[in-house]
Amino acid sequence: MPGWEEGDWRDESLCQFEESNDKNNMGIQFYDLSHPWGQGQPCWPYFEDVKIERLHGMAKTGGVLTQKITTVMHSGTHIDAPAHVVPGAPFMDEVPLPYFFGTGVVLDIPKKKWEMITAEDLENATPKIREGDIVIINTGWHKYYGDNQIYYGHAPGFGKEAGEWFVKKKVKMVGNDTQALDHPLATAIGPHGPGKPHGLLPNICEEYKAETGRDVIEDFPDWEPCHNAILSAGICGFENVGGDIDKVTGKRVTFAAFPWRWKKGDGCIVRLVAMVDPSGDYRIETGNDKT
Repeated sequence: MPGWEEGDWRDESLCQFEESNDKNNMGIQFYDLSHPWGQGQPCWPYFEDVKIERLHGMAKTGGVLTQKITTVMHSGTHIDAPAHVVPGAPFMDEVPLPYFFGTGVVLDIPKKKWEMITAEDLENATPKIREGDIVIINTGWHKYYGDNQIYYGHAPGFGKEAGEWFVKKKVKMVGNDTQALDHPLATAIGPHGPGKPHGLLPNICEEYKAETGRDVIEDFPDWEPCHNAILSAGICGFENVGGDIDKVTGKRVTFAAFPWRWKKGDGCIVRLVAMVDPSGDYRIETGNDKT
């Protein structure tokens, strides 16, 4: 604005947003469980880089900023639709809206390099997982999120056992703070699907053989068994969860994460938000008040 330093205007504008939020959130605390997304975005090993172009810039047009984005939807914190891996299953626009909102838990299940999240881990975690919950697992691996092979190749993860446990428990959705719903060596990073015959990251497979004495395919014979188990049952999954996850770990919260209404969408970048109300006073409007 004329007569304002750019930094002063930006600070003032942000303060207005913060003040408005304080007045309107009715005591609800919001936690962003999404990683920041943008230029230089960490990408899965066989995805193209995110491309962001400025079609209009403020200096060029005198007051319009318009950007064009080219991206794979399985980028950053995102959700997988059942149709991502299950032929004939619902696409993103066909998943009912209530699935993207509801009660759930953020569980502390710390794991080290290549470890599995087991059914026993899930059964013993607190708060207890209930039928219909949205379940997010904090393994601690979100701290490694970035363009590196530690995050993509050394992560812990779910397997067939965990996937089948989620289905039996009848949860609503599942999410993890790692590169995928499945253990990395059960994805194309190992010798599966597009990763055949040596894996997308052959050095990771060789490292596993050197450390364990076994080929990856011996210990991970199935391709994305957790994906297939939960998505076949209509349980969508969040990948690359992060952000403020540590602040709500060990808590029962309310989640919201709405994808685009994208026809035939196989997945979608989302902003996953956890909400808590310490006062216990907040209620969703009934829609019946005409005054």
